[in-house]
Amino acid sequence: MAQALNEALHEEMAAEPRSVIIGEDIRTNGGLFGVTTGLGEQFGPQRVIDAPISENTLAGFGTGLAIRGYRAIVEIQIFDFAALAMDQICNRAAKLRYMTGGQLTVPLVVRGPSASRIGLAAQHSQSLEGWFIQAPGLKVVTPSNPHDAKGLLKAAIRDDDPVIFIEHRLLYGTSGEVPSEEYIVPIGKANVVREGQDITLISNGVCMPVVLRAADQLRNEGISAEVIDLRTLKPLDIDTLVTSVSKTGRAIVVNEGNFVGGVASEVISALVNSEAFYHLAAPIRRIGLKDVPVPYAEQLEVAVLPQPDEVVSMAKAQMRGE
Repeated sequence: MAQALNEALHEEMAAEPRSVIIGEDIRTNGGLFGVTTGLGEQFGPQRVIDAPISENTLAGFGTGLAIRGYRAIVEIQIFDFAALAMDQICNRAAKLRYMTGGQLTVPLVVRGPSASRIGLAAQHSQSLEGWFIQAPGLKVVTPSNPHDAKGLLKAAIRDDDPVIFIEHRLLYGTSGEVPSEEYIVPIGKANVVREGQDITLISNGVCMPVVLRAADQLRNEGISAEVIDLRTLKPLDIDTLVTSVSKTGRAIVVNEGNFVGGVASEVISALVNSEAFYHLAAPIRRIGLKDVPVPYAEQLEVAVLPQPDEVVSMAKAQMRGE
């Protein structure tokens, strides 16, 4: 997946001379996880800019470039640090198009990894997409595989609105087929990864492998699970979700963000419930991060983050009408 993202950046930088990428150590070292490898050599220091450790400055500089006609790509080294840039992202970049009556566009991508499940402790392991979907004007993308990562990043860079593009460190090493020809994955369209009849499992990002493993276990026990990869959290493809849930009558939403006030609870579950209520055979259930800081110890981290066995257990309860 890291290679697929790197290809997307190379292709879009080559296709659009006014595209610029800004981040920490991105030119000299290829970024912390190697996603920007080779960009500095190909495009030079005027377009691949090594910046100081100041996320607020990165986001503000990127917003300024965007409103001046550049396509700005800002790398946040680990996405927890986007908290330091929330004013620039949510109070400026997100609102400028609206506040200028459409006179300004903000083609800005803020991208980088979240990093749970690898033992980086409470300040480097959060899934903060729930914060950003609350800001009108932002689009929020969370790819789960190499194919979608490349196609969605290309779409994000070409978009005239600011896009929050959250990758996951644990997925960087995952493999998958990526077409050699030009392609785009549209923002705002979910993917039905696996069709099923009994229950719908809805997820995104790093939780997709969790859900797919759970679906395999359920299939072995005679339960047919339909699996949906959201890909984009905002705009949300509510039509695909409602169509699936109306068919199966049951749904579990699995997201690594906070259980309280997160993507899975107040957003997806509430929307699907309101649109598909009369088709439900059981209440929509959800799985998310337990209401604690992410622990450093591996066994405790496993205990608070969504796991396949938890999904399987909840799906069986759904099938029993619990």
